[in-house]
Formats: sequence, structure tokens, C-alpha cells
Amino acid sequence: MMLAMLSMAVGTGNIWRFPRIAATNGGGEFLVAWAVCLFTWSIPLILIEFGMGRKTRLGPVGAFVRTLGAKYAWMGAFIAFVAVAIMAYYSVVTGWTFRYFVAAALGQVTAANSVGFWRDFSTSSAPVLPHVIAIVGATFIVAKGVKGIERTTTILMPILIAIILLLTGRALMLPGAEAGLAYFYGVDWSRLGDATIWLQALTQNAWDTGAGWGLILTYAAYMRSNEDTALNAFMLPAANNFVSLCAGMMVFCTVFTVVPQLVTSIATNPAALADFPDLQKAIAGGATLDADLVQKTIFGAGNEGVTFIWIPKLFATLPAGALFMSLFFLALSVAAFTSLIAMVELGTRVLLDMGWNRSRAVWVVGAFGLLLGLPSAFSLDVLHNQDWVWGVALMLSGLFFAIAVIRMGPAKFRAEQINHEHSNIRVGAWWDWMIRIIVPAEAIILMGWWMWQVSGPGALDPFGIENIGTILLQWGVVIALLLFFNKQLAKVAPVETAEMDAGMMPPSIP
Repeated sequence: MMLAMLSMAVGTGNIWRFPRIAATNGGGEFLVAWAVCLFTWSIPLILIEFGMGRKTRLGPVGAFVRTLGAKYAWMGAFIAFVAVAIMAYYSVVTGWTFRYFVAAALGQVTAANSVGFWRDFSTSSAPVLPHVIAIVGATFIVAKGVKGIERTTTILMPILIAIILLLTGRALMLPGAEAGLAYFYGVDWSRLGDATIWLQALTQNAWDTGAGWGLILTYAAYMRSNEDTALNAFMLPAANNFVSLCAGMMVFCTVFTVVPQLVTSIATNPAALADFPDLQKAIAGGATLDADLVQKTIFGAGNEGVTFIWIPKLFATLPAGALFMSLFFLALSVAAFTSLIAMVELGTRVLLDMGWNRSRAVWVVGAFGLLLGLPSAFSLDVLHNQDWVWGVALMLSGLFFAIAVIRMGPAKFRAEQINHEHSNIRVGAWWDWMIRIIVPAEAIILMGWWMWQVSGPGALDPFGIENIGTILLQWGVVIALLLFFNKQLAKVAPVETAEMDAGMMPPSIP
């Protein structure tokens, strides 16, 4: 089950977002803040999810009902809805990675056409079919039950780790690797006073470890009763962050190797600048062509620009670049798909807890995700809107988990669900203070900071792409509906009924 949990945690955020955010926030300075936030946000929330899942053997809705009472079902339902809403557009992103793996393997995407290929693909209906393939594939696996999930992750995760290690090892042997590592790990301690670095590090923790999503809770419902909760809660983010560090080294070493070559090539052949529209625009605006400009252009291109435009350009300049580009997109596909499986299972778990059988529940969740994701498949603006609205909502989900434990009593929860008889690692009272004060403060500050980023004229427009108004509208509608149907949501099936589906063994059996 731990391998399945790791497959859930490791996703696109580790491979394409982490290196970019680290680069734009100083490299080593970001890593320091990122490591600290692991202990102030991720691990405290992961301990909650492990404890609640192990205790209740239910998904987010049922876990909140069993922990706090029926009137709090809406809180668990909000957490579940956020994860399912992310699942819908994440399936589209997963489809992108599938398409690019095929394109890279067939030589259809190159340095010269990467801009046009991405533009033609992303602005057409082409993402629809990969989206359908991704969501149907994940649904089919989840329909097989926990055994199907475990078998799939047992195959895919070793493949992912092997590819990541291979690409990282190859990057470390590049002639520019030393400079890349120096930037990645070098720390300017004076910059740690920059609040933005800490807020970005906290955001990365919220998005790439799975803490506060409800996914870990869902998988923890299937844990054996004699598993060490605390040990698992520390091992999972450690393994997840190891993958992020490998991805960072892979990207940084590649960039610092290729960029000097790219600068020289453009300087000696100005016509080549036509293949780099962003650079061309910057230079036309008065910027000087040098390594620093190119690096800033690469990492400033956003998650999609770095991954689908610049990665093909960078790999194309290296020996066997086509092969390694194919492996990169294969790794990205595996990471995205295994995370998608976990999101489908979460939605399915909620319906199982309400007495549905697995076959019916999983296909309803799959159909919902397919239909809800179609607008994002047709429009990047819709996808960016959904990513904005429900990405920020993850901070509210984390706050709800903290509130649940605060009402129960952190010390009591820690004694009964974390430091139980099978836990060899004992979590101290520091965790109580994290849950009572630090995690709630982080959630509120982070939500406020992200909304402040989009304040200004038109900020309250409910139909904007990334603003406060669209968050208030969509959150408000969802929360209002959940409160209205709270009584129905609170009707959690007996554990024995919910667990005995699709041939699954009761998870409480050691």
C-alpha cells in the first residue's frame, strides 16, 4: 500500500512545477524553505490523514462524520469535491503527457517545431481523445479494487523511479552539471528573509506531497491495523521529495549545459532566433542575449511552456536527445496517471461509504470526471481557471483537517491514532502546536496571499480566469449545495458493508 501511496503523491508537480519554482526562487534558498515547510504543513497533515483513515476505514466524508459527527459531513464532502474537481482537469493534463510521449517517440516534436506543435495541439480539440483515454484507463483500474490499484502501481512505480534515476544520472554527467548543481543547492542565506520564497515553498508542499487532499486518508483506509502510522507519515513525503530533488537536478543540469551552447548558436546565427519567440520578443524589447536571459526565459515560461516547449528544445541539442526526451515524457505520463488513479479512487470511496457497490460507483465517478474535464480539454482558459480555483481550495481542505483534529483534541488524537501500540516512532507535543496554530495560520495566510496576487481592477469578476470573484462564486456554490444536502451526505454505510466490495479483503485484517 505504501507503493500505491507514493504513486499518488508523485505527480506532475514533482517533475515540471518543482524545478521551475525552485529556479525562480533562488534555488538553494527555496530548498531550505521547502524543507522547513515539509515539517510545518505536509507531515502534520499527513499524520492526520493516516490517523483518520486508519481509525475510520472510510473516505473523507465518512471520516469526518465518524470523527466529528453528522453535521460536519459537508467539510469532508468539500475536501472530496476539491480532489474530484482537480481530477477532471488533471485527466486532461495526463492526456497531454500521453500525447507528448507518443510524439517524442515518433519524432513528431522537435526543437524547431515545439512552439507550433504545442500551439496547434493545445488550441484544438486534439486534447479530448487523450483526456478520454486517461480517465477511462484510470477508471478501469480502480474498478478492479484495491488489488487492481496495487498491481498497477507495483508495475508503474518502479518504471517511473528507474527512468527518473536514469535521466538524473545522465544529467549529472553533462559538462554543465556542476554549474547547475551549484545554483540548485547553493544558498544565499540573506535571501531567506524574502517572504515570497517561503510562501512559494509552502505552496509547493501543499501541491506536491498530497497532504490535505484526502487522497492519503483514502488509501490509509486500507492499511493493515499493525502498520506504523508515524513511520509511514515520515517515509511518504521523504520519498516524494527525493523524486522532486532528482527532477530538479535533471532539469537544472540540462539547462546549465544547453544554455551556453544555445547562446553561442544564436549569436553566430541570428536567424536561429526565429525558433525562440520568447527570446526574440525579449531582445526586441532591449534585453541582451546572454545565459542569464535564456535561463530566465525558460523558467519564466510557466509549467506548460517549460515542459512542452522548452524541454524539446533543450533535449534536442544533446546526444541521443530524442531518446531521453521520450523517456522524460514517459516518466511524466506514469507520474500523472498514477496520481489520477488515486483521485478516481477517492471519489469512488465516498460513494462506497454511502452504500454503493464498486462497479456502479467507479463508473459514475469516471463519467463525472470525463464530462467535467471536457471544457478544460477544449480550452486552456477553462483549465487555468479550474486549476486556480481548486488549487487554492487545497489550502482550505488542509484547514478543515486541522479543524477536525482541534475539535477532537490534538493530544487525544495523537495518543490514540498516531502513537498507537504499533507505532515505533513517537510523535511529541510539537505536533499539537502545529495543528492548533501553525497549520491554520499557514492555510489562512496562503489563501490570502494568493488572492492578493490577483487583487486590483476586475478582481471580483465572477467570470474571470484567475481572480477572487471566480473563487468566491465556485466555492460558494459548492459549499451551499453541500450544506443543503448535508443530511444525505452524512448517511455513511457500516464499515463492513462498504469494505466488502469487488473482492477486497477488509483492511483491518493484519
